[in-house]
Amino acid sequence: MTTQKDYARLFDLTGRKAVVTGGSRGIGRAVAEAFRAQGADIAVVVRETVDRADALVAELNAGGGDSFAIRADVSVEADVARLAATLEERWGQVDVLVNNAGIVLPGPAEDFGFEDWRRTMSVNLDGVFLVSQAIGRMMIARKRGVIINIGSMSGRIVNWPFRHAAYNVSKAAVHMLTKCLATEWAEHGIRVNAIAPGYIMTELTEEVLREHPQVVSEHWAKGAVMNRIGTVDELAGAVVYLASDASSFTTGEVHTVDGGLTLR
Repeated sequence: MTTQKDYARLFDLTGRKAVVTGGSRGIGRAVAEAFRAQGADIAVVVRETVDRADALVAELNAGGGDSFAIRADVSVEADVARLAATLEERWGQVDVLVNNAGIVLPGPAEDFGFEDWRRTMSVNLDGVFLVSQAIGRMMIARKRGVIINIGSMSGRIVNWPFRHAAYNVSKAAVHMLTKCLATEWAEHGIRVNAIAPGYIMTELTEEVLREHPQVVSEHWAKGAVMNRIGTVDELAGAVVYLASDASSFTTGEVHTVDGGLTLR
């Protein structure tokens, strides 16, 4: 007699502890909500939007659970150390880390200030490294864990017409860091992957839409073969997949979700 496999449980995250940086809005919020829907508890890490994070956590815990908000600047080593200590004390484990915190500072390369260049790198790249390192040590001790970095299609192409070389370079570096960590930490039972979103409707996109509607309609939407920009919900499923046992044989990958924009 053949035993029927329980494929429904492949995406189940019940009992797992997840950390989402930049988790109070946009992509981070959607990921936190999707994780909770699959049974995980979430530490929502924010630098400034504490009130928003607290409100989200109240929603996440409405039906039970142990999600919480914590303030930390991922680009500051002392803050990251405090974050790891808090997680160790409260949960004693981290099963999933989503490095989502990031910034974009547009400007032409010839006029781009070095201070803005360093700020971009410190958040988008240094922050991913510091948090991955600190929580990676916890995962290594337990011989298991999943890290998902939010990269960007901008790490693969020079998207146009806005000029933001620092952002593009930082995301390309995140993709390579993903591959390096996946290679180094596979022996510890840790999988490391990245998501490379295309243009997604977030608060930042809505701001661009108000100020430069033609850019969104003529460049961003028409650039994708699907002729539109995406939603945060359309990223959440991919992140759940990478966090779950459904992707147990997947590591070192940069999973593009861009409506086909980078196909042409």
